Amino acid sequence: QVQLVESGGGLVQAGGSLRLTCAASIRNFRSYTMAWFRQAPGKEREFVAAAHWSGATTHYADAVRGRFTISIDNVENMVYLQMNSRFPDDTAVYYCAADQSYYLHVAERMYDIWGQGTQVTVSS
Repeated sequence: QVQLVESGGGLVQAGGSLRLTCAASIRNFRSYTMAWFRQAPGKEREFVAAAHWSGATTHYADAVRGRFTISIDNVENMVYLQMNSRFPDDTAVYYCAADQSYYLHVAERMYDIWGQGTQVTVSS
């Protein structure tokens, strides 16, 4: 069964660090691009970061570049999002997604496997 399960969210203070984890139960994990998206209250879901399964290539949204880092453990089939220097604007439900391709798409319609999301709330 194909499944993505996120964890690591919670209520945190601005300026600190937090790491989100996505456990991927996917056959042929090494043929996937993995990504993180987020959806803030009252807003559309937006791209955050993507990485090829090898971790060799990554891409970030401008809003998080330099603050967030996506990484992949392709032995344990885990995807991480290290969030540093968090701002209240980072408050959102964060989703893990997978696309069986090499390309680091930013459009959510290109990803066909999604987790249920984990809530991150950043207090000022």
